[in-house]
Amino acid sequence: QVQLVGSGGGLVEAGGSLRLSCVASGSTSSFRMGWYRQAPGKQREMVATITSGGTINYADSMEDRFTISRDNRKNTVYLQMNSLKADDTGIYYCNMFRAMTPRATYWGQGTQVTVSS
Repeated sequence: QVQLVGSGGGLVEAGGSLRLSCVASGSTSSFRMGWYRQAPGKQREMVATITSGGTINYADSMEDRFTISRDNRKNTVYLQMNSLKADDTGIYYCNMFRAMTPRATYWGQGTQVTVSS
């Protein structure tokens, strides 16, 4: 069982920046890494993902403000968030996903991001 520990959340004013980090207890090299978020009263949604080969996918409207990256040597995935808006408030979860056998998915515990307007 892989453990994911996210960090870097907090309270920031609108227009500010935060950098989230998520460290895995095992190797991430064969996994797609990603960040998801859940706003109060809403379903969890994808923010950004990055494959083991470096292919990146962002949710609409986030690509111009958010940057996902990974460092497999450190088993870590990052999310740089700039120009934050009140709508970005929520709990941000990191995720590891492998489609190939053995199929596996792991979730971090979530880190709170609050953007004040």
